[in-house]
Amino acid sequence: MKPRVDRIALIALLVLAVFVAGRAWLHQHPEHNPWAPLDLNDPPGWATARKVVRLRNDADECRATLRRSGVEFTALPPLEAGECPRPDRIVLATEAVALRPARPEATCAVEVGLVLWLRNGVQPAAREFLKSEVVAIEHFGTHSCRRIYGREGAPWSEHASGNAIDVAGFLLADGRRISIRNDWAVGRNRGTFLHAVHDAACGAFGTVLGPDYNAAHADHFHLDQAGRLGWSLCR
Repeated sequence: MKPRVDRIALIALLVLAVFVAGRAWLHQHPEHNPWAPLDLNDPPGWATARKVVRLRNDADECRATLRRSGVEFTALPPLEAGECPRPDRIVLATEAVALRPARPEATCAVEVGLVLWLRNGVQPAAREFLKSEVVAIEHFGTHSCRRIYGREGAPWSEHASGNAIDVAGFLLADGRRISIRNDWAVGRNRGTFLHAVHDAACGAFGTVLGPDYNAAHADHFHLDQAGRLGWSLCR
């Protein structure tokens, strides 16, 4: 009987040791820890996308994440009137990268997605494939009080609440302009860059649609933060 008790005690000690070591490792690697608050300064990890999902329906925690991460933003009062209420509005900052035309309003979750995308996807791809950095993002806007594709009876677009941005191109520090309409299919360098940043956006946004999705997206990436937990679309 005693050897069996000893084995059980040994197994229990091993399980405890693994648990303690695992907790210590997660503490040192918060990007992999699903219980640690999201900090946009951490490298991307196993838990990053899941943490972003949780922010989509929690504007207060989303703004706390921006503050925790040292990202400046301007909060605006909610707009509740009309068919397209906008309870969550901030002016997008996106750090040192300009938005053209002028910085639009969007939800906090869109700003979080843009910061993660720029840091972990756009700038690394620009340096690797184009040997330069992105200094501006050209866009078609964030807010439009309309249904999907403007069709009567269709579900409301994420643009109706400012929870999306349509990205049309990128301006580089060396003066080059990368256009989704003109450069998506060109192959090396420009096209490779665009395909890389499209794929990278899928880890920062709930929905990513590009030229391969349909003709309506031939000239832009649609990026939104649809709030459905565990649901995403990357095409």
